[in-house]
Amino acid sequence: MASKLTRIAIVSDDKCKPKKCRQECKKSCPVVRTGKLCIEVSPESRLAFISESLCIGCGICPKKCPFGAITIINLPTNLESQVTHRYSANSFKVHRLPTPRPGQVLGLVGTNGIGKSTALKILSGKLKPNLGRFDNPPDWEDVIKYFRDYFTKLLEDDLKAVVKPQYVDQLPRAVKTPDKSVRHLLERGSAKGNMDEVLETLELRHLLDRDVTLLSGGELQRFAIGTVCVQNADVYMFDEPSSYLDVKQRLSAGRMIRSLLDVKNYVIVVEHDLSVLDYLSDYICVLYGQPAVYGVVTLPYSVREGINIFLDGHIPTENLRFRDESLTFRISEGTDEFQADKARGFSYPKMEKTLGNFKLRIDAGDFTDSEILVMMGENGTGKTSFCRLLAGALKPDSAKKVPDMRVSLKPQTITPKFEGTVRQLFFKRIKQAFLSPQFQTDVVKPLKLDDFIDQASDYGELQRVAIVMALGLPADIYLIDEPSAYLDSEQRIIAARVIKRFIMSVKKTAFIVEHDFLMATYLADRVIVFDGKPGIDAHANKPESLLTGCNKFLKNLDVTFRRDPTNYRPRINKLNSQLDQEQNSSSRKTAHEDIPKRHGRRNGRKIRYHQRMLQASIHGVLGVQKRNGKRQNGGGTHELSGVDDDSGEDSEEPGG
Repeated sequence: MASKLTRIAIVSDDKCKPKKCRQECKKSCPVVRTGKLCIEVSPESRLAFISESLCIGCGICPKKCPFGAITIINLPTNLESQVTHRYSANSFKVHRLPTPRPGQVLGLVGTNGIGKSTALKILSGKLKPNLGRFDNPPDWEDVIKYFRDYFTKLLEDDLKAVVKPQYVDQLPRAVKTPDKSVRHLLERGSAKGNMDEVLETLELRHLLDRDVTLLSGGELQRFAIGTVCVQNADVYMFDEPSSYLDVKQRLSAGRMIRSLLDVKNYVIVVEHDLSVLDYLSDYICVLYGQPAVYGVVTLPYSVREGINIFLDGHIPTENLRFRDESLTFRISEGTDEFQADKARGFSYPKMEKTLGNFKLRIDAGDFTDSEILVMMGENGTGKTSFCRLLAGALKPDSAKKVPDMRVSLKPQTITPKFEGTVRQLFFKRIKQAFLSPQFQTDVVKPLKLDDFIDQASDYGELQRVAIVMALGLPADIYLIDEPSAYLDSEQRIIAARVIKRFIMSVKKTAFIVEHDFLMATYLADRVIVFDGKPGIDAHANKPESLLTGCNKFLKNLDVTFRRDPTNYRPRINKLNSQLDQEQNSSSRKTAHEDIPKRHGRRNGRKIRYHQRMLQASIHGVLGVQKRNGKRQNGGGTHELSGVDDDSGEDSEEPGG
């Protein structure tokens, strides 16, 4: 027999406007018509109130509300006894809590608005859990009886918790001391005796005398991580520590965070870059539910199992599916209907540009319509300067001619300056594109902007707004700088699909700066590798194939990746592990080039088969499943005979 369901009713603070409606929710409610006070609202009310005990779940009020402010959700009854916190009536609630273990790193993975930050606030002691009794909060004795060991230590002041906040852009405004130098702020909290290690690992030494208000996004992120790492605490919490950092800095930050571990303290990390989360964590708790409605924390899983459960959308131990589809990175999605128009090709000459003490050398290269070039390199190696040279905003040192191009830019750091709603902003800046049905179908609706288009936005929503703004401007080149920042794993996949589909549709070129290795390999048709000394002397190589470019880039970082046999997501090899040593000895930094060792009847056919397999392996970093058929990539159509995975299954061999 199916388990009984309990209903939760959510009324949005931002959307509910009783003074501007006719109380349609109350007038249409069948329970109210029987004389019961299921919905209480009047024109003078601030918010509508819905009684969850009287609600029958008919679903009429959500459809009748003109502002879309009401959500009615059915939950299994067994979750009702596991409520950790609820903010108020008809508001978001969290079920269960993550379980930290001393001496291990706990990784939290889930979508935005699902309760990860709420869980961190509770575990750090900044928010007292009310066990769902918001109108009659429990005493600490009841909380300790419910949660036991961890909160006993927290209440007795045996645990000191420090948190690295999610939005580092807000840090400069939070600093109130007269001396705002990096040196002063680090030394003020230093008590662990690891200052030199922090400065060296996080590359902060040259920033010591700089004011925090002058730091870039990546520098602020490293400073925020360093501020937490120098403190002596029992619980270290890091909320999205990889935002704004390049791949090398992400791995350095990961090593720094893991160095904090000892047998007594706890480390908790919230991260959306799944490769970094895999590298950092010892075990995983998955959070699922409905954003801004409710969130549920699962039991702990091993790192590989936890991340694969999140990607699959199914929890086998609870026999629960929390997402209709698995998260996959199939290259063919969004490009099946379009063939790249290679008729128009562009080239740029060999150039040099000096900016103060920084010198950038650029090799001659070319690009075409309907092509995405991902720029891989450390921060400060001139990726944005390169695009400004192409745009004509900067002139090269020599008098060489650069093709005239219109450029649309999505910057790395997003600061909201427009006073008004998202809809008003679109009408002012990109009215023509926003009113286009094709643009609505390809860009606006997949990014789910309707949920907040008539209100102000948070950082994750601002990122999606910025992507729409950049794609909505008419241009020849679209420069998108870190489109994954502040987006969760689901939103990253949607954003990547949108960008790829749009570029193929309008037959333009995109240059993308992306440090999430998983997303970069999904988006890239070709790769431009930037190497050299950041901020001093850098070199931009010519565009190369995805495989060649990735190997060159990872060789500079001395890092190797392998593929998960289940879903092909890239996983970082532990330093000096067997796989790491094998791939280093063969100069293969990625496992995408694994070619199945088969013997065709003719060498020519065998070589062509291996080339197709290599193409499929590169473009199927995540989610490439065994299948027969055709797919389009760029201007060509590739036959897929099968993909050999790491599980030992044989792929189909071409016949003689």
